[in-house]
Amino acid sequence: MEAVARLRNYPTSPRKMRLLADLVRGMDVEKAINTLKFSPKHNSVALEKLLLSAVANWGNKNEGVDVADANLYVKTIMVDGARVIKRMQPAPQGRAYRLRKRSNHVTIVVDSRNAVTATVAGNKENE
Repeated sequence: MEAVARLRNYPTSPRKMRLLADLVRGMDVEKAINTLKFSPKHNSVALEKLLLSAVANWGNKNEGVDVADANLYVKTIMVDGARVIKRMQPAPQGRAYRLRKRSNHVTIVVDSRNAVTATVAGNKENE
């Protein structure tokens, strides 16, 4: 059973956040948390908190199952653009340039590898 966590309107560009998302996509949760913890990028703190939230959501959905024994992994992670705040920056000769302050939405889905193998084994037995 998978669990989802979402981060909305985080004030950094989606391009910068996707660099970290690509880094942890498909990893085991423990390895992904350690990777984010020691990453020098400032977005890694928010992504680490979001990943821990997804793990907690999985624990709430699957009561009675120990999170440490579940063999969780990052099933999907998506970074989408959010609202763009437009500002004006003074430019030479009385002109103004438009600044676009971007933000993003991040969605993380975690799942147990044990559940995937159990489902595949169940399908083979039914055939």
